[in-house]
Amino acid sequence: MDDGFLMEVCVDSVESAVNAERGGKARGPGGRGRRRRGGTGVTRLSAGAGRIELCAGLVEGGTTPSMGLLQVVKQCVRVPVFVMIRPRGGDFLYSDREVEVMKADIRLAKLHGADGLVFGALTEDGRIDTELCTALLAVCRPLPVTFHRAFDMVHDPLVALETLISLGFERVLTSGCDSSALEGLSLIKRLAEQVWNGVICSVCDMGLFPPGGGITERNLQRILEGSTASEFHCSARSARDSGMKFRNPNVAMGASFSAPEYSIKVADVAKVRTLNAIAKNIV
Repeated sequence: MDDGFLMEVCVDSVESAVNAERGGKARGPGGRGRRRRGGTGVTRLSAGAGRIELCAGLVEGGTTPSMGLLQVVKQCVRVPVFVMIRPRGGDFLYSDREVEVMKADIRLAKLHGADGLVFGALTEDGRIDTELCTALLAVCRPLPVTFHRAFDMVHDPLVALETLISLGFERVLTSGCDSSALEGLSLIKRLAEQVWNGVICSVCDMGLFPPGGGITERNLQRILEGSTASEFHCSARSARDSGMKFRNPNVAMGASFSAPEYSIKVADVAKVRTLNAIAKNIV
């Protein structure tokens, strides 16, 4: 890319969306930052996210966010917002009713200002569900569409990538079909070389399990140089303490692997800036 790597930040709250954008230049009067467009669904700020992926349920790898969240995020940021379309956690083999939910969510996301959509669907034997993807792409158009990390669960990634190119996806998120982007570097490089004239290959490593993994300032340079990908996808989050003064230690609102009740994870402005600075320094 002629103006460097693009950073996409995955967020699940208005605060995180604002922080991802604030990684860029300080805002001028009226809270508006300077921007310039480059490519499909991309806004480049000097040091902030070029794009936001809006999700709920990050502990499950991301699910469809509420339309209220999308509406308010769109009021607060200017960078493009791509919306996750995933009706539940778990696998990517969907029932007919789940497909109807996905189509309805796509229509609502478009209505409320989504700049792009993000989804993925597989067959029971680990191949791209071309029939379902074709149907969902038709509902998404004319917006650009990313195939998410369902890609990392496919039977044959090289064949799957050719399928995505033929279907018309703009990009694919991947950790190289491995536990982390570092472990999957060799495959990511092969994929990125394969799609030089097709979809964009975006390195994705959220680092949810184990906590503290994912793309960080310690490994980003190695990942980008080793993968030859042109974009990277991260959460850049830090934990902040809840504002609650009264706390009941005997009750938990989620499963045992959920985040602590009184610790809130949000995109960290300093991390966003650091990661983007590292990417910009890579020739």
